[in-house]
Amino acid sequence: MSTTLRDPAPTTEPAAAAQSPHARRFGLPIATCLVMGNVIGGGIFLLPASVAPFGTISLVAFGVLTAGAIALALVFGRLAERHPQTGGPYVYARAAFGDFAGFLAAWSYWITAWVSNAALAVAAVGYLTVLFPAAGAHKWSMCLAALAVQWLPALANLAGTRYVGAVQVIATVLKFAPLLLVAVGGLFFFDPANLGPFRATDQSAAGAVSAAAAILLFSYLGVESATVSAGEVRDPARNVGRATILGTAGAAVVYLLGTLSVFGLVAHEKLVSSTAPFTDAVNAMFGGTWGGTVVACAAVISMLGALNGWTLLSAQTPYAAAKDGLFPKVFETKKRGVPVVGVVVTVALASALTVYNYTLGAEGVFESLVLITTFTATVPYLLATAAQIYFLLSGQRERVHPGRLARDGVLAVLAFGFSMWLVAGSGYAAVYQGVLFLFVGVLCYAAMSARKTRATA
Repeated sequence: MSTTLRDPAPTTEPAAAAQSPHARRFGLPIATCLVMGNVIGGGIFLLPASVAPFGTISLVAFGVLTAGAIALALVFGRLAERHPQTGGPYVYARAAFGDFAGFLAAWSYWITAWVSNAALAVAAVGYLTVLFPAAGAHKWSMCLAALAVQWLPALANLAGTRYVGAVQVIATVLKFAPLLLVAVGGLFFFDPANLGPFRATDQSAAGAVSAAAAILLFSYLGVESATVSAGEVRDPARNVGRATILGTAGAAVVYLLGTLSVFGLVAHEKLVSSTAPFTDAVNAMFGGTWGGTVVACAAVISMLGALNGWTLLSAQTPYAAAKDGLFPKVFETKKRGVPVVGVVVTVALASALTVYNYTLGAEGVFESLVLITTFTATVPYLLATAAQIYFLLSGQRERVHPGRLARDGVLAVLAFGFSMWLVAGSGYAAVYQGVLFLFVGVLCYAAMSARKTRATA
């Protein structure tokens, strides 16, 4: 394992890719949209129903989760100022702890990305059935719809980063209309009688909050989006951190108001079994079904936009690791500014996982996929925050702003503790499956490390 404590070399792109009319670097507005688009993906449109069985105590979990996510975003923003290269948590972990830690961050983040894509596609199907009831007639029609939802954004990515940015801006704008309608307008129709019990399970208050937060974490995956794609952002040392903080804070406001409104608009008994809670909320506001149909359209567009951004992110981390010899070299292949092999492999894996989960039955597919991502996401988060703590305590002045030492230290410790809490709340089944994924990665690292050693011998 390498223990050299230095910044990885900045990612440089081939001249042909840089000159391609299909490749374009993101400015601050698009980078912020990338963060918000990935954070406010499909999760918010289905999660109110997923956490309703815990009772309104899940709103407490959302508040705690929001504070932790903002602390995490601030830590990522500080790290991005000193390490403005493509790869995000992978870059930070490798700079602090060497190749093996970097590989674990890249591997677990990659797993998180393609499992999240599968979960988003499943969430999209719930709203597609509102528009096209035939799509929900059978579990295999639902499976085919989920596969189509995954491959459409993949085609947009293969067309080039220019189109990725355009799709992201459009999707972010369109998704805010129904979210703001419910988040703000829903407060005027709020009925406390719909809230149901505060604690609807036999768990302790702390246990219920942790269990609800484990599912809700999915709604905040993406706070690191701008850092992972830092190589595609103009002036990354300045814009990546700003986009991370602005995007996360904006998403937090919409999330908290939107979830509260859905809880107050849809009766608890109905919300628990809902497959399209925002559609049900708008129907409750205006009566009839027209409003719900409009929300379903916006929800599908939102999830396609999130899949568009996540597909790019899922290819960027293995691309950065491949340039350092920690992933197969084929992942370096880039066309039109996009790591095309990473895109294709990631979507293929997400599709296989989608099919596998539907073979087990349509019930609970979204929740099972979400809990897997909860654990795998915390691995790069823990390594990145640990890297920040290491930089702060080791006296490496080139990586630390002296005037911010105390504040950055508190933020890093809070973000690390927040990530550990999420591991504890994700449940034994999710940790078990996540650890299996990680152990497969260790075997892959052994093979790649041996090949790298032979090549330099």
